[in-house]
Amino acid sequence: MTNKVDSREKILQTASRLFQLQGYHATGLNQIIKESGAPKGSLYHYFPNGKEELAVESVKYTSSFIETRIQGILDKVSDPIEAIQLFITETASQFDDPESIEGIPVGLLASETALISEPLRTVCLEAFKSWEAAFTRKLIQGGFEQKAASRLAMLINSMIEGGIMLSLVNKDKTPLLLIAENIPMLIGEKG
Repeated sequence: MTNKVDSREKILQTASRLFQLQGYHATGLNQIIKESGAPKGSLYHYFPNGKEELAVESVKYTSSFIETRIQGILDKVSDPIEAIQLFITETASQFDDPESIEGIPVGLLASETALISEPLRTVCLEAFKSWEAAFTRKLIQGGFEQKAASRLAMLINSMIEGGIMLSLVNKDKTPLLLIAENIPMLIGEKG
């Protein structure tokens, strides 16, 4: 039983990384099998409906990883502004060694598939909402009203997603660091 769990986990880890870095269409099942080291049959055993099912499960896997990471970092600091800045700067630090980037949000996959796959659009939306919920909770703990916290959380998450894209194309973490630097101005007084 352990080998089966390990194979599924390896496939999900590999697929998640490749979908995040290359996108949906540029990532082939043969590449996932080769890089994961899993037997070909195991991919079809765990994901009998093929690539779309694997991509949906990969987004869920990535979403859970990122949500845990967000919450863990936000829990380190009581002040919501400082906590959000810490999350963004720790995310930016991954761009010091681009080969080791992990847990990149699902923006690339979402933009590539949202208009052609309802299951992928839906799972990406759920991922974004779960991350926004973590930011919302932190802002509420800091004294913000629910509505203001939710709106700020969506804006913060959108900025982070955009900052990641710009950092990727620039091969430089400056866009994310600029976002972190301006969080106090964005959040301002409690809503």
